[in-house]
Amino acid sequence: MKAVILAGGYGTRISEESGVRPKPMVEIGGKPILWHIMKIYAHHGIHDFVICCGYKGHMIKQYFSDYFLHNADVTFRMDRNEMQVHRNNTEPWNVTLVDTGQETMTGGRLRRVREYLDDSTFCLTYGDGVGDVDIRSAIRFHKAQGSLATLTAVRQPGRFGVFNLHDNSEQVESFTEKPEGAETPWINGGFFVLEPRVLDYIDSDDTMWEKAPMERLAKEGQLAAFRHTGFWQPMDTLRDRNMLEELWQKGQAKWKVWDKAPAAEAPDPVLAEIMAAPVLAPEGQRVAAPTIMPVS
Repeated sequence: MKAVILAGGYGTRISEESGVRPKPMVEIGGKPILWHIMKIYAHHGIHDFVICCGYKGHMIKQYFSDYFLHNADVTFRMDRNEMQVHRNNTEPWNVTLVDTGQETMTGGRLRRVREYLDDSTFCLTYGDGVGDVDIRSAIRFHKAQGSLATLTAVRQPGRFGVFNLHDNSEQVESFTEKPEGAETPWINGGFFVLEPRVLDYIDSDDTMWEKAPMERLAKEGQLAAFRHTGFWQPMDTLRDRNMLEELWQKGQAKWKVWDKAPAAEAPDPVLAEIMAAPVLAPEGQRVAAPTIMPVS
């Protein structure tokens, strides 16, 4: 399965960083946030990436070119203009970097990488948000729903105090400082699971994925929501970046799931029932252990 990552926007709300590099290249713990996102997907068995480049996209291409070289033992034969790689210590990723334009909207970027996708289910997310999302479970949920698109629904921690105020009253009925959990609304957290047919919902480069395509999918009953109640955080501002850096330095980066063992696959219920059923043998005879043949 492939994962498409949107990495071409200007990142104007974090201009302190994005003025010199694309937002997905802003570093957390010495690594671009794009690398962190790819590590999350790789932990869940997805190693094939399509990166939608745009603003300062050459810096993303240069990063991966250097990343491979800097993590390998090499011999340069200057007289032959050759380079031999002896040992490569990088992740086993397949990374396709696509120039999707400077001004292209999110939907247009996805539409432009269509030729690099096959006819199977794929993932999509933003290049500026991390979380301990159980992507394997999200994929299983998506397939069980049978919808064309599944988004990951998250509750973003509140940054300000909120209160109820009716139109015909000046009195505050209730107040909550920085609401969390059930007190905050569900929002789109990215980490989509999509079917190729969603690409037909995108008209042009000017199409925002979050507007007409998603609105139409929802209206047609083709948009499901996978609820994620764990950690999730976008990097919209310098404040967000500093907060993520602090968590990383303190060893509290909950999105660093790749240090954990991969989640075990749920057992097949039919097989579990077969294995648990008692086996009776005629008196004086033995029963051989069952042989489970793999399905080709």
